[in-house]
Amino acid sequence: MRPKRMRRNVRTTLIAAAALALVASRSSAQEWTRFRGPNGTGISPAKTIPVQLSPGDYNWKVELPGRGHSSPVVWGNRVFVTSAEEQTGKRHLLCLSTKDGKELWRRTYDFKPYHLHDFNAAAASTPTADSERVYVVLPEDGRFLVAAIDHQGREVWQRDLGAFPTQHGGSSSPILVGDVLVINNEPEDANGSLVGLDRKTGAILWQRKRNSQACPYATPAVYQPPDGPAEVIFASTAHGLTSVDPETGDLNWEADGLTKLRCVASPLIVDGLVYQASGVGDGSRQAVAVRPGSKKSGTAAKVEYRIARGPSYVPTPIAVSGRIYAWGDAGIVTCMKAATGEIVWQERVGGSYFGSPVCADGKLYAISAKGELVVIEAGEQFKILGRSDLGEGSHATPAISDGIMYLRTTSHLISVGGRK
Repeated sequence: MRPKRMRRNVRTTLIAAAALALVASRSSAQEWTRFRGPNGTGISPAKTIPVQLSPGDYNWKVELPGRGHSSPVVWGNRVFVTSAEEQTGKRHLLCLSTKDGKELWRRTYDFKPYHLHDFNAAAASTPTADSERVYVVLPEDGRFLVAAIDHQGREVWQRDLGAFPTQHGGSSSPILVGDVLVINNEPEDANGSLVGLDRKTGAILWQRKRNSQACPYATPAVYQPPDGPAEVIFASTAHGLTSVDPETGDLNWEADGLTKLRCVASPLIVDGLVYQASGVGDGSRQAVAVRPGSKKSGTAAKVEYRIARGPSYVPTPIAVSGRIYAWGDAGIVTCMKAATGEIVWQERVGGSYFGSPVCADGKLYAISAKGELVVIEAGEQFKILGRSDLGEGSHATPAISDGIMYLRTTSHLISVGGRK
């Protein structure tokens, strides 16, 4: 147990960090530090991203070693991205210059090739970054490696969280809440855990055991209740939606029995609700919106509405101005009222999708599996604004920082937009 004074100090730091994160999500913050940016919202204030592209519009395009589906993250003038050479068993964390794409350094980790779904890759988890380090999770059957590397490419620490047998390989990404690195370590139909590591040392601060069923790939999100400290929300088939204290791992509330399908999309925090999509490969889809519980008041979580035939499975929906936009795997976009789930419109954009949409200047951007960047208006009326062929397939989600969008295809990274 930690001394009470230390616990109070850590909690104060966490609350302040969460508040800063919420402020940053509403500002023109340069950093894009995790999957889908500020708290996974996918929203950027950038107004310098074009809706139509040709190779002549790129700031730069660089080839990555091997392949991958992870998204880039950005801190200052550095962009971090992972890739894997699956035949030789080598994973790479690369640091590139945002100015010209020049490789500044790389860290390489050996791994034993393992079974992956045809749609997955050995580099699927998106890193997370802060002002000092970048953090990666590197799962494989025999181990679940977590590593922290400083901005000069020196490894600070690594930790092995044990075996990670799965049906389809790994994908969930880590997040930072204050000084805690939060990780979802739930293998397929086996005992797993939610883990909080000290970001500075890699020490295990807490570990919450989980029953695992249909390995979840959802990246956790941070929920800020109006009357208390920040909470971390996890999604899984076995446990539904789970809220834990990021400092201790203690349970705040749980809403189980929400779905029998796999949770791949991340929880979406919208207007005081947690929206969660789920599905399986045969086309079955479900979605649910839950009103969070409150440990302080003893209030249980409550299901606000369900969507029996949910509009998306793998892509994480996005919320803009009280509306949820679910970019469906089969290329159908559904606009819903966040409060009720009522459909505003549902239209086909074409293609298939594994990456999630992001929003800049009231426009939604998503990359199809064949590598087409599709841009639509985030409004009450459906309108396609642009289609651009990136020349290679992609399962990744765009990143936006300092007015520039970074587009990751299977084996390339492209920089577009900004003021030249």
